[in-house]
Amino acid sequence: MRLLYTFSLITLAIGLATGATAQARNLSFIRDTEIENAVRYYSAPIFNAAGLDVQTVRIHLIKDPRLNAFVAGGQRIFIHTGLLMAADDASQVIGVIAHETGHITGGHLAQFDTIRESAQAQQIATMLLGIPLALATGRADAVAASLALGQHIGQRSFLTYTRAMEQSADQAAVTFLDEAKMSSRGMLEFFEKLKRNEALYTADQNPYTRSHPLTDSRMNFVRHHVQISKYSDNKLPEEYKLLHDRVRAKLRGYLLPESQVLTYYPKSDQSVPARYARAINLQQQHRYEESLKITDALLAESPKDPFFYEFKGDTLFDAGRMEDAIKTYGKALNILPWAAMIHQARARAYIELDGDENLKEAVADLKEAVRYEPWATFNWRLLATAYGRLDDQANTALALAEEAIRTGKKPTAKTYAERAMDQLPNGSPGWLRAQDIEFQARKPDDGADNE
Repeated sequence: MRLLYTFSLITLAIGLATGATAQARNLSFIRDTEIENAVRYYSAPIFNAAGLDVQTVRIHLIKDPRLNAFVAGGQRIFIHTGLLMAADDASQVIGVIAHETGHITGGHLAQFDTIRESAQAQQIATMLLGIPLALATGRADAVAASLALGQHIGQRSFLTYTRAMEQSADQAAVTFLDEAKMSSRGMLEFFEKLKRNEALYTADQNPYTRSHPLTDSRMNFVRHHVQISKYSDNKLPEEYKLLHDRVRAKLRGYLLPESQVLTYYPKSDQSVPARYARAINLQQQHRYEESLKITDALLAESPKDPFFYEFKGDTLFDAGRMEDAIKTYGKALNILPWAAMIHQARARAYIELDGDENLKEAVADLKEAVRYEPWATFNWRLLATAYGRLDDQANTALALAEEAIRTGKKPTAKTYAERAMDQLPNGSPGWLRAQDIEFQARKPDDGADNE
């Protein structure tokens, strides 16, 4: 698991509850091949039922212990680690994903923009005008002050509209679940869990129930559907339980202190998830040899498990054993050649070793990483590093141009693209790509997502 980036964000979620204030929070995004793969496995039947291309929906993991999930920025679903750890089984996560998919297919983000601009919601528009100021200054009170406006007609209209969106997303969710021949019981169980836990939240209100108000009518709708659906007693295949147990064990191992990990997974528990969680937690404490001993035992039992190899590679990397890490990552990639993050990890190990041959191997790995995940800007930065150490100035400039255009730094992208074009053979693939970037950098901003 890798911390991807952290930034401060002022959040205004769809379905803002009456009287709630926007909050400034540091959001830490994480990447993990195994967990992302599991969530995509959960999501695939829902996306297929919804008519969405599985490859175009981006799923982001937020390191946050609170229960939350939301849609933003087009076809993007954001899931808190707290939600994954709190869900008793995969069906509860699938129910949440089905609901968020309902927001995507319902076009609710676009509708949100429409109502913001309408004359009937001028007060809400005024409220939203405070957000750019808050983002610029880091002060949530700019939004809070705007929230004080329009407490009557405007807010009442806005909340009525968002209640309709929540009901629409619920209707879509149970339809998708039925289409996939999956039970809606997990969705109901998760909602009931949230309702039971509401009393635990005071000023720091449960973010899910704040942005997705759980009204009695919504709960009754899902409960009624469970009663009448012919798929309500359908059980998920056993592999879903195995996946979810591993996901929760991994998150707990990484994110919780040793005392809590041992509470969930005492040493007497010799199940695979328990040993995995303990190995991960030992790695986090830099007790590498103890961690490797457990991991090697897991691999002896499951010699074709790519995620155990990936984790072992990460442990060896952290221990400074780069050559061993490279060999271990290679075993993972023999099983999962598409795993961009493992290609990235092996490239980092090659870069640490330095030397022309190692750097060339790093370039090869990073080219695979950007082939599968061209939007992951850190891969372009690493590629520029490897090319730079090889004294390949043309491709260094091209990689930096790729990074800059994807992070919205158009002047920087233009400068590096022009530098690459000056040094690359005219008409070559790299030169043509640099030309494309230079052209894109000259275009006026259109709000497109460059990630």
